[in-house]
Amino acid sequence: MNTESQLQVFQIPVLQDNYIYILRDNNTQKTAVVDPALSEPVDLFLKEKNWKLDFIFNTHHHWDHTDGNLELKRKWHCRILGFAKDAYRIPGIDQQLQEGEECTFGTFPYRVLFFPGHTLGHIAYWFFEEKKLFIGDTLFAMGCGRLFEGSPQQMFTSLNKIKSFPPETEVFCAHEYTEKNGQFALSVDSQNQILKNRMKEVQASRKKNQATVPFFLSEELKTNPFLRASTLKEFTRLRKKRDIF
Repeated sequence: MNTESQLQVFQIPVLQDNYIYILRDNNTQKTAVVDPALSEPVDLFLKEKNWKLDFIFNTHHHWDHTDGNLELKRKWHCRILGFAKDAYRIPGIDQQLQEGEECTFGTFPYRVLFFPGHTLGHIAYWFFEEKKLFIGDTLFAMGCGRLFEGSPQQMFTSLNKIKSFPPETEVFCAHEYTEKNGQFALSVDSQNQILKNRMKEVQASRKKNQATVPFFLSEELKTNPFLRASTLKEFTRLRKKRDIF
């Protein structure tokens, strides 16, 4: 995942099942963090690397994505980015992003994508040249986010937008929910041999306490029941079943 020619991404597991991501552009020495649930693990990582933090990218307002914002900003004087329509819920926000806006992190361009469903102000950061998508809690490996604020229609629309991305897109979600999601996927798609094979790999990885994230969109298109749902009615039925699974 870490090569000199590409955007460097480092994964920090925190809390029970969260992932924080550190982004690094060696060309400009710029560093960013995506969804810092906690400040201390990020602070320790930066000090070990002797790096400075320049940006915080927030995908949505939930505490397990933003609780590190203010302390990191106090220590590093970094800029906090989030969705303009959700600015009142993003602690310490400096830059209010618009849907479809194109920005750069160091030498790497990215696009701000609006994906309501999990929350009403959820966005993702799409590094389109690198084909890396920082999706927060919209899409998980073999699953999708709960509908805390949005409607089934909103989430179904958001997931359909993701389906149009290049299959080689590398997806960085914020939680290690893969094994449980896979169990549910098998319960509704038990004859899917690709899914069965993937679950064997996932279970082997989790036994070794290895991360199953990031993952490639190509895998999801074949094994994620929510992406495979062809109608809103089917998606809604699956989401309700998953909520009580």
